[in-house]
Amino acid sequence: MSHSRNRLVVLGLDGLPLSLARSLCSGGKLPNLATLALSPNAHPIRAELPELSPVNWASVVTGLNPGGHGVFGFSRIDPATYTLSLTDSSAIQAPTLFERLGAQHRTSKVINLPGAYPARPMPGMLVAGFVAHDLARAVHPPFLASILEGEGYVLEADTTRGVSDPDYLLAQLRSTLRSRRKALDLFWPDLAWDAFMLVLTETDRIFHFFYPAVANPEHALHGAFMELLAEWDELIGFVLELYNALPEPKRLVVLADHGFTECSTELDLNVWLMQQGLLKLKGLGASEFDSQAIAPHESAAFALDPGRIYINVKERFARGVFHQYIADKLRGELKAALMELRVDGKPALAAVHEAHEIYSGPFVSRAPDLICEPVPGISLTGKFNRTELTGLYGRFGCHTPGDAFFYDSAGSAPETVSDAGRELFAHFGLTPEARRWP
Repeated sequence: MSHSRNRLVVLGLDGLPLSLARSLCSGGKLPNLATLALSPNAHPIRAELPELSPVNWASVVTGLNPGGHGVFGFSRIDPATYTLSLTDSSAIQAPTLFERLGAQHRTSKVINLPGAYPARPMPGMLVAGFVAHDLARAVHPPFLASILEGEGYVLEADTTRGVSDPDYLLAQLRSTLRSRRKALDLFWPDLAWDAFMLVLTETDRIFHFFYPAVANPEHALHGAFMELLAEWDELIGFVLELYNALPEPKRLVVLADHGFTECSTELDLNVWLMQQGLLKLKGLGASEFDSQAIAPHESAAFALDPGRIYINVKERFARGVFHQYIADKLRGELKAALMELRVDGKPALAAVHEAHEIYSGPFVSRAPDLICEPVPGISLTGKFNRTELTGLYGRFGCHTPGDAFFYDSAGSAPETVSDAGRELFAHFGLTPEARRWP
């Protein structure tokens, strides 16, 4: 099948708020970001809830909300055993843009896409991002693994030292930037592709631990992080140079998957559910993810990160405590009580949504019963080893649903991340499909 190439380039800037981007550009140290952020083609978009990377990058590449693609968080729970596992590419139940293009004999090149691990076959090249940990399973086609390994490719920055060791974090992020550049040098030059996507996750990694340092010019570490962002900006500039050299027709979309702000406190919904007498643990979990601590026969509900509440019904969970008609009543009571939740005398939640209110598609039945949307600055959690309702635990930035960065050289103005994904499909004359793939 012959076709002319109407190329699409997508640059992901994970976790970048448009308002912060514009503020940082005012100092003149990020000239390449400024060409995007200060353009009339830039505007904020809203993340799908929960405002997490796996949920929203899945929404970008499928053009669907979570009810259509089936990804609702970083983790998923087994309804038979109540054990948690990390969400990966197997959770994405709808075909991605790259798979749909492949069915039309069009080729894609993709670098560092969160949620794409293990790599699913497609025409072109793919190296997955977070939660990738094994290079051999992170790439397609398989021969890329040895080439990238030879280049010293780093899949993910080590953030385990978090806020305690900023120099180590900076060194880790420089290594991931170098790795993305090496992959770009490998994937781009033959121009034998219709869609190209590169996701840079350094901003998200910085903001979780050092958002105040970036946002506040008076912070002692502001200069060190601006130096790192200047290197990040150089890579953005390199992408823009490559894009500008492409022949027409072409299109550039630059977007974030969610916004960010300074974290005032974490708020643990499992502690709140225990305080309400709705959740009982056998004992504190061995880790924050130890959902085996749930005493299912004595628990009416439980929460998973970040603000997902599940009611323990017999129709869904092996050891559910009551039937759906009772859950329907409890859901309304929970919603009302959560909206009364206060931190320092102020409302903690901007909204509490029922799944059918914000999702559509064949997988709404898998969604949480309630999806809590915090006020900016409050980070919702659902841990299994905490006893305090609020507190800070080494993270000083948190996601926001609003203010996510968006730029389109074609001037589109989507309202949400999934709307932005639909724009990518429309570029190729495609419509997203909410169906199992393959």
